Amino acid sequence: MAVQRSEPVKPAANEVLLITSGDLRLAANQECWPAQRDMEEKLTAAFAQQGIKLVRAHAYNEAEKHGFISSQRMGMDVFMHIHPEARVVFATAAWQYSHHVLPGLRSHQGPILTVANWSGQWPGLVGLLNLNGSLIKAGRKFSSIWSKDFTDDYFLSALQEWLRDGSVSHDVSHVHPLDLDKLAAESAELGASLARDLRHRKAIIGIFDEGCMGMYNAIIDDELLNPAGIYKERLSQSALVAKMRTVGQAEAEAVYQWLVAKGVKFDLGKDPATELTLEQVTEQCKMYIAAVRIAKEFGCDAIGIQYQQGLKDMTAASDLAEGMLNNADRPPVFAEGTNEELYAGGPLVHFNEVDECAGVDALITNRCWSALGLDPSTTLHDVRWGEHYKGQGIDAFVWLLQISGAAPANHFADGYAGASSERQPAMYFPLGGGSLKGIGKPGEMAWSRVFVEGGALHADLGRGTIVSLPLEETERRWRETTPQWPIVHAVLHGVSQNQLMARHRANHVNVAYAPSAEMADKALATKAAMLAELGITVHLCGITQNG
Repeated sequence: MAVQRSEPVKPAANEVLLITSGDLRLAANQECWPAQRDMEEKLTAAFAQQGIKLVRAHAYNEAEKHGFISSQRMGMDVFMHIHPEARVVFATAAWQYSHHVLPGLRSHQGPILTVANWSGQWPGLVGLLNLNGSLIKAGRKFSSIWSKDFTDDYFLSALQEWLRDGSVSHDVSHVHPLDLDKLAAESAELGASLARDLRHRKAIIGIFDEGCMGMYNAIIDDELLNPAGIYKERLSQSALVAKMRTVGQAEAEAVYQWLVAKGVKFDLGKDPATELTLEQVTEQCKMYIAAVRIAKEFGCDAIGIQYQQGLKDMTAASDLAEGMLNNADRPPVFAEGTNEELYAGGPLVHFNEVDECAGVDALITNRCWSALGLDPSTTLHDVRWGEHYKGQGIDAFVWLLQISGAAPANHFADGYAGASSERQPAMYFPLGGGSLKGIGKPGEMAWSRVFVEGGALHADLGRGTIVSLPLEETERRWRETTPQWPIVHAVLHGVSQNQLMARHRANHVNVAYAPSAEMADKALATKAAMLAELGITVHLCGITQNG
């Protein structure tokens, strides 16, 4: 018998539907729900002032104690009851899995507005940029806005524009196309040469299970990736666990003792449910060794561990291993049963959360920085939050960049001696494991993002300065975000807070240091030339080319 399907009712002219996406992990959804509820109350009031009723398209779940869409199937079911031409607002105050709502938004015909609260408490801004990047890759038109309390002029003006026109315009005048003719000849030649070498020998990125946490924006199709000379080795995280079982306890303890001798401070306790234990740390050291050995077995030039789903229920967090992998100075790993050191003399490039766009970026950065004799230690960070800071010779908007757990120790002022390891939050990491935490050292840096738009690869490149804030301000910012994770205080050159939010195509940004502003410019020019030679369209953000 045919299924009877009822058509969804179109909302009234003064109604807008609200949806929100959450985590797959119940504990995270429950923990973050109060912040989401408070945000929705403020957002509802802001819409009411415009004469618009904001109506939730899905109910609060009394049994689970939260009101998030918590799976892809649930999201599809919610959209079955949303009229295809309805005005829809996606609102988030927490980290969210974009694939919960992407299928519905991708086929939706009405205006879409994505909104986040300007808060560091939970990674809501990170979740917003993740969805925005995914929608851009999918080719779905949408508008976006952000606000601390939804009463400021910037937000209200954008809201009025969206309600009137169905879209919001932002200032993105900081974005400029690369003019290859204006690059210094030395940089252009080096970048092009590195690109030709990559295409000739080709490179492999090892993917330990694709598609972490709904990050559709972080997946590059082979048809786009292969012309750049980069290919995927699709690996399973179960293979990583199996390889960990072949690593001897003495080998793992040797890695731990290497870190202790370097000065890493481990905040150890006895209760594995809430504290970091030595057993968790040695398990992480086994993962580090296993990952290097698998990379060598498959000839990988870079690897990415997904960790979050599946592996989180089997082993301690991957973060300590990831931080070590990305650092030029790291514990030696030997081929099993031999004295052959693997990937000696530098990082084994790792892209956290198996973000393939970040992996391509990091691989190219490694080639360029190494060719210039610079420290190739690099990492991605979440675009987490930020505030204007005045004092200590600083009068600028200072971004807080923060990756989930680990940055390379060479990015800290005192290297490993400036690092600590604390237990990852239990709501995300039930089996614990330590981070590699530190404060980003002051210095010049290059930032970048590779992304997919219009069926092609693009890259945004920019310059910045990592600044030193007073310890009490750093501690305050840590309390406002996640204190177990490394922190970077970044001032981006020529790019305002709202410009970055309006333009950035992802939740992640890649960061690499340079010893001076001159060398940062030279490294970026080399990287721009290499990207362009590989067929990747380059955009300069906040950079004006003067030859």
